[in-house]
Parts: sequence; C-alpha cells; structure tokens
Amino acid sequence: MTLTVTQHTPQFATAGQIDAADVAAIAAAGFRSIVCNRPDGEGGPDQPASAAVAEAAQAHGLSFAYLPVVPGMITPADGAAFAKLLQDMPAPVLAYCRSGARSTSLYQISGVK
Repeated sequence: MTLTVTQHTPQFATAGQIDAADVAAIAAAGFRSIVCNRPDGEGGPDQPASAAVAEAAQAHGLSFAYLPVVPGMITPADGAAFAKLLQDMPAPVLAYCRSGARSTSLYQISGVK
C-alpha cells in the first residue's frame, strides 16, 4: 500500500484521501472497515467519491461508513456518532479524510480506546 497509514491502536488507524484502487491493499493489510470523514466534492471534481470507495469496500468484503465532517467544525455529536461507528463496525477500522487530521480528531473526541 503506497498510502500512508497512522496506526493509533491495533484496532484503529487513519489515512489521507483514498480511492477505490487503494481498497484491495487496505483489505490485504487486514482492515475490516473503512470510514470516510471527508465530504464529497470538498476537493473538487478530482476527489474520489465516497460511493466509489464504498463499492470497492463491499467488493472486498469490508464494511464502509460515510460520516463527513468539516474541518474546524467537529461537534461532540460528531464524536458520539464516530464512537458508535467504531463500536459497531468490524475492527480494525481505517478512517480517512483529506489528510487524516479530522479523522484523528474524531477519534480523540469519541472517547473510544
């Protein structure tokens, strides 16, 4: 995987933007779920759509969730929603956004360890 992954715990990691072509390597690395925290279209028309990543995830047997958040505007409710996803989705989970920063912030405010 050419993607840079930051492993926070054995059950959770973050990454910058991925695309459908990255999903096979993500699955091969042992991840069982993917969470997209980047709103579709945020990076313009060249940004991979979450639906394409979701389709690739399904094809590789991975769970997928779309929880878009805007940088600098993450709320406690967003953190609670993220915590619920992490509790309900098969681990290990890879969450991504543009750079991985907002996925990391969501993880930190979720309270999940």
